[in-house]
Amino acid sequence: MVNLALSWQEAGISAACLALAALAARRSRRPARVTAAGVAMETAVVLALFGMWQLAGSFVLMGPEGAIDRGQWIWQLERAVHLPSETAVQAAFLPHPLIVQVLNLYYAGLHFVVVIGCLVWVYGWHRRQYPQVRTTLVLFTAAALLVQFVPVAPPRMLPGDGMIDTALRYGQSVYGSVAGFNADQLSAMPSVHVGWSLLAALVIVEVARSPWRWLALAYPLLTMLAVVVTANHYWLDGIAAALLLALALVVQRLCRTLYRRLGGRRRADQPEDVRAPVLTPASTSSARWQAASRPGRTSRSTGTSVAHRSMASGQRG
Repeated sequence: MVNLALSWQEAGISAACLALAALAARRSRRPARVTAAGVAMETAVVLALFGMWQLAGSFVLMGPEGAIDRGQWIWQLERAVHLPSETAVQAAFLPHPLIVQVLNLYYAGLHFVVVIGCLVWVYGWHRRQYPQVRTTLVLFTAAALLVQFVPVAPPRMLPGDGMIDTALRYGQSVYGSVAGFNADQLSAMPSVHVGWSLLAALVIVEVARSPWRWLALAYPLLTMLAVVVTANHYWLDGIAAALLLALALVVQRLCRTLYRRLGGRRRADQPEDVRAPVLTPASTSSARWQAASRPGRTSRSTGTSVAHRSMASGQRG
């Protein structure tokens, strides 16, 4: 199998190399190199974030002992609220090996490629929206990492649920030594795959102007299907990811509102002589009048008057 994933070491080294290259390119005065440096630096940030996600997968706060119990609790909760059975959904795809193998590859690396492409697109063509997109990505991923410190076994590890590890069946596993990828297999909750795909879709819908942009909403739905068919996540893992993404957006809006309010209070607390002047038609006319009566111009007019007076006195004499 082609390894589409990066280890945390590979991601860290790539991020460091891109950051150094970006710093060197920023010293150039050529606009093209400066633009490329910006893209490289932002890519380095995402690679570093991805590396931290991979590294954090090897750490848990509560130990792996209760991971199976927590996975079974999620499974029973889904049945209690009448969510569709993951086993039934997977069973519908198992008779089609080619589709299952494509979904295995989809799960292995497409989420990373798409989110990088989305960031490059926004940075290159919609620069004003980029800071918010990047901040949302960082906030969501950081929140997901905190939740994943509590180990939860994925459906493929639960005994008696009828789920099959499709990647292991076809030799496409991204875990263990099979793919050279040491990610934690007990990080089912929440699904970063679903969260990143939903973020990319929302960015396309918000930023793009084409009527076809709404088709991007099919991407998180297909990702949700892929993670369920491959038995890597529960339905609730995707729902939790969507809630965390919504929380990241709400936090950003609250921070912007608070910043504007604090800025308004600071301006209101300043003395009137310190505040920035407000330009009005009257103040603009006054500024023009003051410019017309500058000292330099006054001295010229005064000199002209003296010359006229001396000429007049000479004529009289």
